[in-house]
Amino acid sequence: MDYFAKIIRNISEKLSSEEVWLAIGVGFLKILGIIIISILVVRVGKLAIQNIFAARRHSLLRISERREATLLKLLQNILTYVTYFIAILMILSTLNVKVGALLAGAGIVGLAVGFGAQSLVKDIITGFFIIFEDQFSVGDHVRIGQFEGTVEEIGLRTTKIKQWTGELHILPNGSIIEVTNFSLHNSVAVVDISVSYEEDIKRVEQIIQEYLVTVKDKFEDIVAEPQLLGVQSMGASEVTLRVTAETAPMKHFPIAREMRKEIKLCLDKHGIEIPYPRLVMYSRQEHEAAYKKGV
Repeated sequence: MDYFAKIIRNISEKLSSEEVWLAIGVGFLKILGIIIISILVVRVGKLAIQNIFAARRHSLLRISERREATLLKLLQNILTYVTYFIAILMILSTLNVKVGALLAGAGIVGLAVGFGAQSLVKDIITGFFIIFEDQFSVGDHVRIGQFEGTVEEIGLRTTKIKQWTGELHILPNGSIIEVTNFSLHNSVAVVDISVSYEEDIKRVEQIIQEYLVTVKDKFEDIVAEPQLLGVQSMGASEVTLRVTAETAPMKHFPIAREMRKEIKLCLDKHGIEIPYPRLVMYSRQEHEAAYKKGV
């Protein structure tokens, strides 16, 4: 009992000391100041990085917009990590924690953990080469494995891909083996037009050719004049003609939809019949009666 009473008496004496409360107040103000300064450094640093990249757009030494967006995100992330790491070390130093010994111990522990964290090292190395080789950039439309969408962010450890339906896929860089990038080169819009067998194919081709001459001026995303390739296939009740148009990257879907609509209106205007399924009814009794009459 005397031991516990002594501990309680020592604690009460320390709490009643003005120097202790003064040290706690000063330490609290230092920690608060470190946090506020860190937040300001991150915000000002991100704004400065954005201004630097904005100024580069007007200089002679320019890089692609895709690569600019990727490097912008990466540098902002690195700035955030480094600033908050230094802030944590300063807060620990304010709390009289020996940071040097902590870092030395963390180095030994990190060396031991590193042997078991090969996947993390693989993610970082792969992320570095993705950025260095410019395999894909922020804003590109890519397919990685079973996931397809727009690249939202590329980090040293993970890559974020947003699907067109809204889902956000976060992929470890080490798992990225094959990438299909749809944003590097021009796309091709493919439009198939079906007409009935009763129509004059040459007349239909002439009508479509006359329309295609005007298409390039209507859509700025079409980079070359569309081509009518000819008859693509012959089905049960229709003849299918194919039209192709070279477009800007990933613009082939909206261009194909617009061309499909306008070609349909153009064919309707000239009275070209769109095919529809036809059924031939066979009556066995009528067939037998006709056969007997013929006999």
